[in-house]
Amino acid sequence: MTTELAIRAQFLTKRYGATIAVAGIDLAIPRGGFFGLLGPNGAGKTSTIHMLSTLLRPTSGEAWVAGYAVNGQSLAVRGSIGVVFQDPALDRSLSAAENLRFAGRLNDLSRAEIHRRSTELLELFGLSEKRDVPVASLSGGMRRALDIARGVIHQPRILFLDEPTIGLDVPNRRAIWRHIARLRAELGMTVFLTTHYLEEAIDCDQVAFLSSGRIVREGPPRTLVEQLCRHILEVETDQPAQLAEQLEPRLGAALIEGESLQFRCDSDPVELGSLQAELASKAKAVRWRRPNLNDVFLWVNRPPASQKRRAA
Repeated sequence: MTTELAIRAQFLTKRYGATIAVAGIDLAIPRGGFFGLLGPNGAGKTSTIHMLSTLLRPTSGEAWVAGYAVNGQSLAVRGSIGVVFQDPALDRSLSAAENLRFAGRLNDLSRAEIHRRSTELLELFGLSEKRDVPVASLSGGMRRALDIARGVIHQPRILFLDEPTIGLDVPNRRAIWRHIARLRAELGMTVFLTTHYLEEAIDCDQVAFLSSGRIVREGPPRTLVEQLCRHILEVETDQPAQLAEQLEPRLGAALIEGESLQFRCDSDPVELGSLQAELASKAKAVRWRRPNLNDVFLWVNRPPASQKRRAA
């Protein structure tokens, strides 16, 4: 394996009986990189992380993490990574410090090193005053911060984050990402992220979109947004299918999201007045906006409205 890569996978595949969860994906993530694996529920994101972290054995294909093969060198892989899963790994009956002490002992750290790193992490995550408080008494944001601290106490070379901020409110989500940014800056960790909050992935160096276990689009997130289109035209209507059929010959393929139609436009926005007047009896609202990573997600994973009508 090339030493400059933190993670490499070749045709990595996972089957559960007749179901293919991950269908032959390739990955090449450099050391110190920030990578996002994105996709809907059931796309294969968690199965991918479980294979790379040696919790699941690949059905076929190969992968190397921190220079070690996931098949055959699992102990070396586990010693090089930290993992924060969707479900917390904390013991709610123990205090914050006790949870970190337990994680440190599992990673063969000395008592002095555990104390030093615990103190630093509790301060970094704003938990110093909660050091001796049982985890069950902490807020959801504090528990998530402690869960991440637990995952990095051994200063892993690679940190896997599987939906790290799920269920948290916006202030707590932002706080978590400030902490992770500091960890990356101070320790040079490679971060492998899965998330449903696509705005969190915009700062990744590289993202890949999974659909039915296959990578269907990948690249720097801002580049993917730029490549999608210059503007998104949104039309709100009670008659999305009928209006899509009327507008697609002029505006191109549409996406239907509930009562909203979306069109990708590369030309400058036209005067809205004429279009609004034309659609006055059929549209509740017509507006232009800039695309974002969520739009890339939707267009990658949803067929055009015309395909939906044919399927219906």
